[in-house]
Amino acid sequence: MFVLLFHGPIWFFHLHFLDARADPPLPSLCAPVFSPSAPPISPISASMAAFSPGIQLGSEKHHMDSNKKFLIALIVASTALGAIILSLFCFWIYHRKNFLKSKNSDHSSDAVKGLSLRPFMGKYSSLRTSCKKGSVTLMDYKLLETATNNFRESDILGEGGFGCVYKARLDDNIQVAVKRLDDGSQDAIKEFETEVDLLSKIQHPNIISLLGYCINGEKRLLVYELMQNRSLETQLHGPSRGSALTWHLRMKIALDTARGLEYLHEHCNPTVIHRDLKSSNILLDSSFNAKLSDFGLAVTDGSQNKNNIKLSGTLGYVAPEYLLDGTLTDKSDVYAFGVVLLELLLGRKPVEKMAPAQCQSIVTWAMPQLIDRSKLPTIVDPVIGNTMDLKHLYQVAAVAVLCVQPEPSYRPLITDVLHSLIPLVPVELGGTLRVTQHLLSVATVPSNS
Repeated sequence: MFVLLFHGPIWFFHLHFLDARADPPLPSLCAPVFSPSAPPISPISASMAAFSPGIQLGSEKHHMDSNKKFLIALIVASTALGAIILSLFCFWIYHRKNFLKSKNSDHSSDAVKGLSLRPFMGKYSSLRTSCKKGSVTLMDYKLLETATNNFRESDILGEGGFGCVYKARLDDNIQVAVKRLDDGSQDAIKEFETEVDLLSKIQHPNIISLLGYCINGEKRLLVYELMQNRSLETQLHGPSRGSALTWHLRMKIALDTARGLEYLHEHCNPTVIHRDLKSSNILLDSSFNAKLSDFGLAVTDGSQNKNNIKLSGTLGYVAPEYLLDGTLTDKSDVYAFGVVLLELLLGRKPVEKMAPAQCQSIVTWAMPQLIDRSKLPTIVDPVIGNTMDLKHLYQVAAVAVLCVQPEPSYRPLITDVLHSLIPLVPVELGGTLRVTQHLLSVATVPSNS
């Protein structure tokens, strides 16, 4: 470093010192030629004398020029060497910074994979505001074990394909939902990793918030915001049989679901296909706001990677083209949305058992009656019968029929579905519909179930 800093000044003083010494010899070399005391010379001698001083001066000049050229060459070489050293130094700094950045990135990646543990601290509200895209909190297993009362059975909220979901209470009385994966299969591990990867990057009002996760040996846990009214499936097909869901609330749930899907299809790059949309994966908070959950089967850009995707889904919601030849696109989610819309409309399960070895899908059963205006009011869920404008009922039925078309190209985009539902939902519930006071009282959000 010191060599680089003082090269310039050394060259500067050295150059001026040499120039000061090079100027004086010129008069002394010329003096003998013009001296008045010199003896007379012949014309020939004079001619020779006239050339000889020039030869001597030229020799001296040549010597000086050589010195200067040598000095200039030395300066140029030194400058080039200094530039090379400086470039190498800058190159070293640049690569060191990249190395440190890469190391930090690897450390973050290791954290996501569970190679390090960091206790979950702070309140849920502060976590939401400080959460950064692409990050998720790694939580301590003992903390979650305590929060779930050692995974007490009475705290189970629901049960999925790979484990149970427990109600938990963290410090400062923060209530959350903890999903424990009991299955250690490769499929379960892959779904766990997909869920963490996707939900750590997604933030939307109609998509469940992943607050954290935990890996402790073979045990894997996912921590979500608590949805007080559980799932749409529980509300529709559980003990209450949909009694808490008014017509307007059902339309709000459909609208919220469409908004969540539109975000995945239109605003994520690449497009995210949920692949397992169903009423049990639509969760409801205390105000019946709907949020999509369970992204373990979700894929990105599925239309291009269909050959590498294992056929998965839930019977009754799977689109025909995906079931038959594995074709997976965003229209597959639209089909599943149509089935959910039929559940909201009719109050029936997606697949119902007709005989010991025979089942019937809601699509097959309802399709002939959905397109008959005289029959449609008779098949609507009795809980909401005669509580809606018939024009709105026909419009929702038409949307559902389009969504469950066997040919994917005939199905609408989820954006078109969204825009068709907005005018059917009251302003107070997130739509644009202006309703009378009487209808508003009917659409009032009931107490938590």
